[in-house]
Amino acid sequence: MMVMLRRSYVTVLTLALLAASFLAPLLLFLRVPAADISLALARKEFYREGTSFVKNLSSGHSSNGMRLNAIEQEADEGVRLPRGVVYQNEESTNVQSTSSENATVSGNVGDGGHQNKHEPVTAGREDKDLRSFNRPTSGETTSSRSRSSTTEKIREMEDQIIMAKAYLQFSLPNSNSQLVRELKLRIKEMERMLGRANKDSDLSRSHLQKMKAMDVTLSKAHKAYPDCSALASKLRAQLYNAEEQLRARQNQASYLVHLTARTFPKGLHCLSMKLTTEFFTLRPENQQLPNRQNVYEPDLYHFAIFSDNVLACGVAVNSTVTTSMEPEKIVFHVVTDSFNFPAMVMWFLSNPPGEATIQIQSLDDFGFLPVDVGTMFMHPDKADPRYTSPLNHLRFYLPEIFPSLNKILLLDHDVVVQRDLRQLWSVDMKGKVNGAVEICKDNKSSLKLEMLINFSDPVIASTFNAKTCVWAFGMNMFDLQEWRKQGLTGVYHNLTQLGQSRQLWKAGSLPLGQLLFYNHTMVLDRRWHVLGLGRESGMGRAEIERAAVIHYDGSRKPWLDIAIPKYRTYWTKFLDYGNPYFQQCNIHE
Repeated sequence: MMVMLRRSYVTVLTLALLAASFLAPLLLFLRVPAADISLALARKEFYREGTSFVKNLSSGHSSNGMRLNAIEQEADEGVRLPRGVVYQNEESTNVQSTSSENATVSGNVGDGGHQNKHEPVTAGREDKDLRSFNRPTSGETTSSRSRSSTTEKIREMEDQIIMAKAYLQFSLPNSNSQLVRELKLRIKEMERMLGRANKDSDLSRSHLQKMKAMDVTLSKAHKAYPDCSALASKLRAQLYNAEEQLRARQNQASYLVHLTARTFPKGLHCLSMKLTTEFFTLRPENQQLPNRQNVYEPDLYHFAIFSDNVLACGVAVNSTVTTSMEPEKIVFHVVTDSFNFPAMVMWFLSNPPGEATIQIQSLDDFGFLPVDVGTMFMHPDKADPRYTSPLNHLRFYLPEIFPSLNKILLLDHDVVVQRDLRQLWSVDMKGKVNGAVEICKDNKSSLKLEMLINFSDPVIASTFNAKTCVWAFGMNMFDLQEWRKQGLTGVYHNLTQLGQSRQLWKAGSLPLGQLLFYNHTMVLDRRWHVLGLGRESGMGRAEIERAAVIHYDGSRKPWLDIAIPKYRTYWTKFLDYGNPYFQQCNIHE
């Protein structure tokens, strides 16, 4: 009996040990994967947070990441949280993954080898929470939101190209590795797409797929070149080169604009030649302009225009007559050079200014001018005839040109008159010689005297105030009686002699005029004369149409091809493009 009990006890003990030896490995097998899974999840969370921060700083190529060009300006001054981007990292995958789980990158180039799939993924709730902080604030305008939304993908593509080119800088010269080939292919694809698309709506689904493919390629490049400081240096070098290229292009564009401004258009040259030819076919008695008895009548409204441009002078005269309430009392005194004199006379013979009187004179008619008047205004830094032409400096001889007149309104030939100007003859000049509009405007973008005059000269510094606001030429009322009384013509000669010995002012008649009429200028209301239509001044339509005289100062004159279209129409409406001369010379709107 005892033997049987001992055997059964041994049997039970043996079965228990066998069961324990079987269950123990099973329990260990079940517990270890759970620990590995917890560890993997913890590591995944760590890498997800870490790589999100690092890659936002270094790669900048994700579709939801930082963008070089597409950073939206915030209207408020509050602290904004960064955009959240979470990347999947290879190290966060299970260690038991095999090579069979690796996917081939779509559109891969080279030898067809396989690469680890590495694409940015969003992180559900975390990404939504971060996106909620990046919504536009109430301070942002609707227009800025619409502009950013319509070109967001376009700007992102541009940033991808920049990053790809930066990574290419790390490759060895003449390198033909798979990654280099892939980067070059992606760049070509993106540049081809940008050449065909101007806004996000122009992009198709295939374009967006190629953007994702570029993201994958940039991710591989980031792993191949992880040095953030080196990448930053490359980007800084690219930025410097881009700025240098931009500066060179701006200088070139500025030169071409000024060259165009100095070039006489073919149509105007044709017009001048045809008018000159026809003038010399007339009999001498038919070459005289009518109403010569009004030329020196002091009680009429006298205008002076010094010009060698027939078309510009025609617009200035026509607009003045058209807007005048008493055109029969207007007298124009046009002075030109001997070369353009026949064409100017012929133009106004065939296109008379209504009831107004017009007189055409040549520079050769004035014996009081210096013998070297053609060269005395040459400047070493300026060969532009707008600055050196004697016609530009003839304004300083107004009392000698019109000895019988008391007042005269001087107009530049690049102006358009939009209102009746008779009231200017009734303005109380308060003993001043020159009535003009100041260029300064609420102390913003103000043009001060020190910007035109060299105040390092002790004589200049002791005589003039460098902070004096500059007034404008273009429409100026001159009291010739007061001019003669003050003896300003003699002052002008003294200034020109002083300026010949050393450079005291910039080229042109404006700086010299500021000195000559210093403390002799009566400031007129700004609505009399509005400037800025010959350049990108941002002048608004309301201010232009409210002005009595608008001035196309700058290089982009309305008769040139480089004229600003939105401003040119105010000038062209005073031309009759059905004129036979215009048709023969192909002059059109």
